[in-house]
Amino acid sequence: MKKKVAFCTLGCKVNQYESEAVLEQFLKQGYTQAEFSEPADVYVVNTCTVTHLSDRKSRQMIRRAKQMNPEAVLVVMGCYTQTNPDAVLDIPDVDIVIGTEQRIQTTALVERFLNERKPINLVAELAKDCGFEPLSIDGSGQSHTRAFLKVQDGCNQFCSYCIIPYARGRIRSRSIEDTVNESRRLVDAGFCELVLTGIHLASWGKDSGEGNLLTLLKALQQVEGLRRIRLGSLEPTLCDEAFVQGVAQLDKVCPHFHLSLQSGCDVTLKRMNRKYTTQIYAEAVERIRKVMPEAAITTDVIVGFPGETEEEFAETVAFLKQISLADAHIFKYSPRQGTPAAKMPCQIAPDVKEERSKKLIALTGETKRQFENAYIGKEEWVLFEQETAPGIYEGKTKNYITVSVQSDKLLTGQLLLVRLESWQKDILCGSLVTV
Repeated sequence: MKKKVAFCTLGCKVNQYESEAVLEQFLKQGYTQAEFSEPADVYVVNTCTVTHLSDRKSRQMIRRAKQMNPEAVLVVMGCYTQTNPDAVLDIPDVDIVIGTEQRIQTTALVERFLNERKPINLVAELAKDCGFEPLSIDGSGQSHTRAFLKVQDGCNQFCSYCIIPYARGRIRSRSIEDTVNESRRLVDAGFCELVLTGIHLASWGKDSGEGNLLTLLKALQQVEGLRRIRLGSLEPTLCDEAFVQGVAQLDKVCPHFHLSLQSGCDVTLKRMNRKYTTQIYAEAVERIRKVMPEAAITTDVIVGFPGETEEEFAETVAFLKQISLADAHIFKYSPRQGTPAAKMPCQIAPDVKEERSKKLIALTGETKRQFENAYIGKEEWVLFEQETAPGIYEGKTKNYITVSVQSDKLLTGQLLLVRLESWQKDILCGSLVTV
């Protein structure tokens, strides 16, 4: 009987890519994939440490794994492991501990553990020149709609609230050749959309001398059979005139820009050690909209950063109203031990964070609806990703609007033209257009 492996992946798209790469290693060794809630021979928990809630969730899932099968091999990897290896090792029954490097050895480490039955700890301090880890995927473990494509790792920004540079190390870029080769494999496997991911995607190429992110996008534009290229999170400073004009000429790049904001107050941004002002951000938004009026611009905002006064929060509210983005993820500030912000005075009370979060969620919900309302009556190409109910399919437009369609035919994985017609709850519904 074939052995089974089960994964629990917490956190960002980079983590999802890395889990997929490790899963494919197991599949190539003859394993089959099980759900994390099912009995398996190996459990892999890929952890996250971006907030204290991520830490807690990571610990919960580590403990839960052995409950399904006490005899299973338990592998723990990822950002929480890299920054808190002792805390992970203190959890009973953890067999193999890996940080954010050396994941390529996972299957070999499992075999080693099965032979020796001794705990293995590979977590070490990240070297400044550790290089881009040669993980890759061919899509064998995914449904064939869109695939993540990791092209960058690490971050040199050291924002005052963020633990990730300590968990991921300095910036490393994947080569153009390797990126293009993997994109061709994924297209051959049936994917028509690739989502470029990285810890600090805007820094691609700064360490390698191969150019900048636009250089990479131009190379991917030439990949035959690839229909869509979607960008992960970007810094507003990347979006200068040359970048925006260059992207506008690449018809495969989706007009969807997730530009991290974090605060709409310049004083708060300075305490956060962000490298831009609200004016720079607003200019980037205006620049994008001028050449790509259909573009969806989305963002992240942190509320309750240490020292954030009512006046500073009011500036964020006013700025978000001014730029009226297509969507926003709102996060309540979470102190991370080892970061400057955790030691700052004037930490904000949880109830204040909760109140401010609710205000921004309501505001950005309104601007999201306004953006999507403008598409009612229009025809848009939709990549269908899943069947949410019998005969009901959901997918995304190029600018990341979720669309639902009813059909008797299987639509999953297809890129089809849809007329957007009306709202049902929070989803735009439409009908297929015959072409």
